[in-house]
Amino acid sequence: MTEHAAAPTPDTQHSTPSPLSAATHRTGLLVTLLLGGLTATTPLAMDMYLPSLPEVTRSLHAPAVTVQLTLTACMAGLALGQLVIGPMSDRWGRRRPLLAGLAGYLLATALCALAPNAETLIAVRLLQGLAGSAGVVIARAVVRDLYDGVAMARFFSTLMLISGAAPIVAPLIGGQILRVTDWRGVFVVLTAVGVLLTALVWLRLPETLPAAHRHSGGVGHALRSMRTLLADLPFTGYMLAGGFAFAALFAYVSASPFVIQEIYGASPQTFSLLFGLNSVGLVVAGQVNGKLLVGRVALEKVLACGLAVIVLAASALLLMATGVLGQVGLPPIAAALFVLMSAMGITLPNAQSLALLRTRHAAGSASALLGTSSFLVGAVASPLVGVAGEHTAVPMAVVQLAGALVAAACFMGMCRPWNTRGNTRAGSEGDEN
Repeated sequence: MTEHAAAPTPDTQHSTPSPLSAATHRTGLLVTLLLGGLTATTPLAMDMYLPSLPEVTRSLHAPAVTVQLTLTACMAGLALGQLVIGPMSDRWGRRRPLLAGLAGYLLATALCALAPNAETLIAVRLLQGLAGSAGVVIARAVVRDLYDGVAMARFFSTLMLISGAAPIVAPLIGGQILRVTDWRGVFVVLTAVGVLLTALVWLRLPETLPAAHRHSGGVGHALRSMRTLLADLPFTGYMLAGGFAFAALFAYVSASPFVIQEIYGASPQTFSLLFGLNSVGLVVAGQVNGKLLVGRVALEKVLACGLAVIVLAASALLLMATGVLGQVGLPPIAAALFVLMSAMGITLPNAQSLALLRTRHAAGSASALLGTSSFLVGAVASPLVGVAGEHTAVPMAVVQLAGALVAAACFMGMCRPWNTRGNTRAGSEGDEN
């Protein structure tokens, strides 16, 4: 790799605690809960809505592929919004862009409950994603403000515990909401949750980016920062590895309601339980990553193992979906999905940590690139899983395997983990002393 004078450099050999670290440790639990809540806005908006997808197709008289575009629109909004809000937070601090985004998210979520047709729902879901991206991108930037090295990797695993609880609880809540009301009631509940989170952020989340650390440039400065980040080959490799792994995850999110309920005949409540179980696997794997692996095993090795497991699980799903292994029922499919989702718990946080370790400044721009790449790829994956209709799981398995293979290729080809000097196992021990 050609080195550039302005290129970000990896922070794997040493670490300097943030000037706000002491304040963070004094209010650690509250800050952690709030950052977890912000990170959970996306799975809440997605997963609480999932059990109602078949009902939405009937209620709005729209085909499944059109209704799946409501997921795509939200993902596209999340991707594009981060490109704007991330750099904004580097210039104006974290609080103001975050509060503005949360206000817009509340408005868009309320409008989702009133959508008269699929086209309107797609449009307001796009707005919901654009505004909701503030919570996702700024939460990552705040973590980079406050933590470094191994401490940052462990904090991301802790966030996965909190934000991972949302996919467990959200579909269960969504399934129960459908017992007493229709799919519009799901968005009413989401609006109420958003109001609570916005109030807590307003009252309790401090500014984490001091004025001295902000930049005064405009769009040009943000673009130059992103160009510098993308010129760093390992950063781009980690970004793409995480993004395409996320495509495998989102193929599951988008297709599983139809695969499990329409193909295998499960009820919305059964789907919710299976979805929650898979989320438990993701959370447990994330905690194993943070408590047992990070600091003992190089992050590159853990990421490589996670990608390998995703490839194997996706391959098994494709073999079962195509009938190569004979006719299988729901339990083998559910088991393979559980393994795939659990592997995400060690893949995604380590990909993010390794990428953010390569930039100490412009954390908002770096976070925006990480989030945008993931959500754009996820937005593309969503309609692809429905191209063959609602009666086959083959498109889901194909998209998952393709995403996993591309992620592994980007990691091996661009990050070249075997050339890592010193590894990240011993990096940033100063954060914990």
